[in-house]
Amino acid sequence: MKNNKIIPPATIGIIGGGQLGRMMAEAAKPMGYNVIILDPQPNSPAGQVSDKQIVAEYDDVAALTELAKLCDVLTYEFENVDTDALKQVSDLVSVPQGTKLLEITSDRLLEKEFIQKIGLPVTDFADVATIGNLPQAAAKVGYPAILKTRSGGYDGHGQWNIENEAEMKEVLHKLTGKINVPLILEKKLAFNQEISIMVTRDGNQEIRTWPIAQNTHQDHILKTTEVNNYLPEKLVQAAHEYARMIADALNLNGVLGIEMFVVGDEVYINELAPRPHNSGHYSIEGCNVSQFEGHIRSITGLPIAKIAQLDDSICMINLLGDQMTQARNDLINHPEWHFHDYQKDQIKPKRKMGHITVLGQKNSENLKTWEKAHHEIN
Repeated sequence: MKNNKIIPPATIGIIGGGQLGRMMAEAAKPMGYNVIILDPQPNSPAGQVSDKQIVAEYDDVAALTELAKLCDVLTYEFENVDTDALKQVSDLVSVPQGTKLLEITSDRLLEKEFIQKIGLPVTDFADVATIGNLPQAAAKVGYPAILKTRSGGYDGHGQWNIENEAEMKEVLHKLTGKINVPLILEKKLAFNQEISIMVTRDGNQEIRTWPIAQNTHQDHILKTTEVNNYLPEKLVQAAHEYARMIADALNLNGVLGIEMFVVGDEVYINELAPRPHNSGHYSIEGCNVSQFEGHIRSITGLPIAKIAQLDDSICMINLLGDQMTQARNDLINHPEWHFHDYQKDQIKPKRKMGHITVLGQKNSENLKTWEKAHHEIN
């Protein structure tokens, strides 16, 4: 069932009940849409703010079929969706993002090959079909490098840093006989900065890009995002142009998050995420249209206004683990905080529990100072 314009009170189905699904639902509900979540965890973060939750595994075809029959449009909050299962229900419901996008972005090798094919800069890489191919891949790529699983990894999981040949041999010995999934070896870039940009295409085929986020990571997990006017104009233009080229090449529907590295005065594409991105959370309060409203508008075929930044300085920090407890206690002292609690069932070390966004240069500096002082203690 295909429909280019899906207006309220239609029902949107979301595969995945985490914080991204929650914020999608929070964008859709005020517009008048009904929202149904599919997630194996009862009372998931997204399920708490939606009309209904189907409690089932993501690859449960019977549950997906039930969801499809109840909905007018289907989307997802993460890239590791079972594409075969999704294809089986695509005749029952509109799936505007399709499955090709998932197939590309859920496989790091296919993703790098796609970026390279459309002529955009990407680090050197090599296929490591089996761990025994690592020496040949290292000879091609050089050092330092990062060995990654081609699919399934996130926040640093499924990654091994390799600084030299001795470390390559250690990793080879460590993983031989213990890992049987396809891998990719990527050359490490000596980058100056990590940035990201969100892009989508609306119901009138207009491509919309959000302001560039400047990101800092710790232990491969996003720590802070800042949006300001400090980047050189050449980099800004390149990032937006690359985003538009990728959106065109993918025939994009829904929001795509694009992670990039700044190397000198050049921009390299790192990874693609076929859904709203952690570094775009600032847009909820910092832009006239959030990435989540943009995603909902795109998948339902609605127009999207040209994206505008609402303050010259915006800062967002992730609340990891016990930082959430500390932030809850400090909330009474910070009227400037836009506080988001994902209401997850358990606080765990390095788990994303929520985030805080502030607008204004002084507030941004104060928030960064708070974050440094209130590090995760779990």
